[in-house]
Amino acid sequence: MPDVFADLVGQDEAVVELRRAAAAAAAVLRAGVADRAPALVAAGPASGDESARTAGDAAPGAVDPSTGMTHAWIFTGPPGSGRSVAARAFAAALQCRHGTGCGECPGCHTTMGGTHADVRMVVPEGLSIGVGEMRALVLRAASTPSGGRWQVVIIEDADRLTEAAGNALLKAIEEPPPRTVFLLCAPSTHPDDISVTIRSRCRVVPLRQPPAAAVAEVLVRRDGIAPDVAQWAAAAAQGHVGRARRLARDPEARKRREAVLAVPRRLTGVGAAFDAASALIEAAEAEAAASVTEADTAERAALETALGAGGTGRGAAGAMRGAAGQLKELEKRQKSRATRAQRDALDRALVDLAGFYRDALTMALRAPVAPVHTDTAALAGAGAQKWDAEGALRRLEAVLACRAAIEANVKPRIAVEAMMLALWKG
Repeated sequence: MPDVFADLVGQDEAVVELRRAAAAAAAVLRAGVADRAPALVAAGPASGDESARTAGDAAPGAVDPSTGMTHAWIFTGPPGSGRSVAARAFAAALQCRHGTGCGECPGCHTTMGGTHADVRMVVPEGLSIGVGEMRALVLRAASTPSGGRWQVVIIEDADRLTEAAGNALLKAIEEPPPRTVFLLCAPSTHPDDISVTIRSRCRVVPLRQPPAAAVAEVLVRRDGIAPDVAQWAAAAAQGHVGRARRLARDPEARKRREAVLAVPRRLTGVGAAFDAASALIEAAEAEAAASVTEADTAERAALETALGAGGTGRGAAGAMRGAAGQLKELEKRQKSRATRAQRDALDRALVDLAGFYRDALTMALRAPVAPVHTDTAALAGAGAQKWDAEGALRRLEAVLACRAAIEANVKPRIAVEAMMLALWKG
C-alpha cells in the first residue's frame, strides 16, 4: 500500500523535508520533550536550516529531536500544487504509529479519511474565515491529544482569514500548547496572503506547479485513466491535479471548457462581448449551483430532523417554531458557500481563457514550448497571426486583470464585461 505522500505529485523536495520533520516529531515524543519543554518544539529552525535537513536522519540521541520539528507550518504554491494534500499527508505522518506516514496504521488511515479525533480541518465555505470560528478552533486545539501524539489543525486557504481571525490565530501560534501543530495553506507568503507576524513564526514549505507528465502518471496509476486522455487533461489543466481529474472523467467539465475556449471566436462586436460575458457568468452560476445543491439539501434536512421536524410528540411543533433562527443561519452559510463556489467556477474558466491567449503569445513569439490547449492550437495560431505578440499579450493581461479584480471583490459581472470589451478591442 502506498504511503501518505504518494498523492503529492511532483514535490520531491517538500516530501523529503516533511518526512524528516515527521521522524523528528516521533523522536520528540519518544524522548518526552514535547511535554517537558514545549519551547523546544515551538522554536524549530527556519526553512532551509541544515539542522532541519539532518535531524530526521541522525541516530537517536545524536541531536536534540526537537530541532527537526516546529509547531507551525505554511504550505505555499499555485492552485493545484497540492497545498492541502501536503498538509493532510504531513498530519497523517505526525499521527503515524511509526512516525513515517506508512499509510497502513490506524493513525494514517483515519487522518487521510478525515476521521481522526486529533486532526481538525478548516475548509472555508464562504469568502473569509471569521474570528468566531477561529477562536473556537484555537480553544479546541489547546486540549490534550486523545491518541497521545499531536493535536493538528489544518487551515485551508489561510489567506481568507479576516484580520481579527488572524490575530486570534497569532496568539495561539505565539504561545502554542505543548502538542499542537498548526498547518496553514496559502498561495504565497506575501502580506496580502498571510500576515508578516504569522509568517515569521512558521516554517515555509514551498510547492511548485507539478509537471504535466507527473500529473498524467498519477491519473493513469491511481484513477485508471487512459494514457492519452491523461496526458491531454494534465496539459489542459496546467498542472492542477484536481482539475485534470475532472476534465478526464467528467464530460460536463469538458463541455464547459469548450464553451470558454470558444469565446475568442464570439467577440465580433460590443453586443457580442456583453453576450459572451453573460454566458460566462451564467455558466459559472450553473456549475456552482450544481455543486452545492445536493449538500445544501442534505444539510437542511439534517438540521430540521435534529430540531424535531416531522415529530408528533408534545412540544415538537413549538420546537420547530423556535428553530427559525438556526435555519436562517444555515441559509446564510449556504449563500456564502454558493458565492464562493461561483467565484471558483468563474476563476477556472478564466484560467482556461488565459491559457488560450498564452498559447497565442508563444506562437507569435515562436517560442519552443508546447501549447496548453492542444485541441485549440489551430485557433490560437490564427489569433497569433492576426494579433501579433503585443496584441496577444494585451489580451492575456486583460484576463489576468479580471482575475485580480474579482479577487479584490469587484462584482464578477462588471469585471468580466470589462475584460470582454478589452479582448474585443485588443
